[in-house]
Amino acid sequence: MERLSGLCWHDGRLVRLGELGLANLSLAGLFYGASVFTTLRVYGGSLDHPQTHWWAHCDRITQSLNAFGWPRPNWTQVYSGCAKLLQHYEVLRIAVFPEGKALVTGRSLPTDLAIAQRQGIVVWVADEPIYRRSLPAHKTGNYLSCWLARQASSRQNAREAVLVNDQGHWLETSTGNLWGWKDGHWWTPPLSAGVLPGIMRQQILKYLSTQQQPATEADWPPEQITDFEALACSNCVNEVLPIHTTLTHGTKLEYDPSHLGFEALRKAVKAEVDSG
Repeated sequence: MERLSGLCWHDGRLVRLGELGLANLSLAGLFYGASVFTTLRVYGGSLDHPQTHWWAHCDRITQSLNAFGWPRPNWTQVYSGCAKLLQHYEVLRIAVFPEGKALVTGRSLPTDLAIAQRQGIVVWVADEPIYRRSLPAHKTGNYLSCWLARQASSRQNAREAVLVNDQGHWLETSTGNLWGWKDGHWWTPPLSAGVLPGIMRQQILKYLSTQQQPATEADWPPEQITDFEALACSNCVNEVLPIHTTLTHGTKLEYDPSHLGFEALRKAVKAEVDSG
């Protein structure tokens, strides 16, 4: 697959990011992070592949646009732009601005993704107020708190950061949703706690329900974390990543990245379950 650095689609045409110019970009988006976005992984080279979840991604953006009172983009044009970019990238990011214009950029999958999926990752608990997300039910362009948490986690030699609320309850990672195994089934923080309604999260929940293995949606107070036998995080790009180590205030907890419970999560990723 050819790699074209900086190639993107904006307002009906393929260009390079450096060619856009300030006059063509949303000033509200630049000044205030006023945009909503979604990041999708293209499977089988097709937006229509069931695992790509094209319409689920469109629906999530549309729900945020409706909530903010912003116009919708021309989805037919956006689809066409994405179809052109997917010839060069496995991962697409669609951002929509208050004016209704869309910007689609692309990137590759992480080079070590297969290793991380097999061996697991280290996460660091970002429990300071600076890392609290605003509008957690929406993927807005104001992702500074998540970015800061991710940068801080890398300084701790961790791949991901775990975000918490004012009570210290675990919510999600800086890029995805959390899963924990105990009492013979999976648990995940509820949307009511202030977590993003991830598309992969919904896919997993629906699959587990069809297998009569429903996950429990409940708050994750910090004292509960030691009860879990296994931990994982999920999103549409990385699918499911086991967590083998958590770091917080000098304390290290270790979990089994080969736990048998991961089989159900991995099957959920591949299952053709409507996540819209």
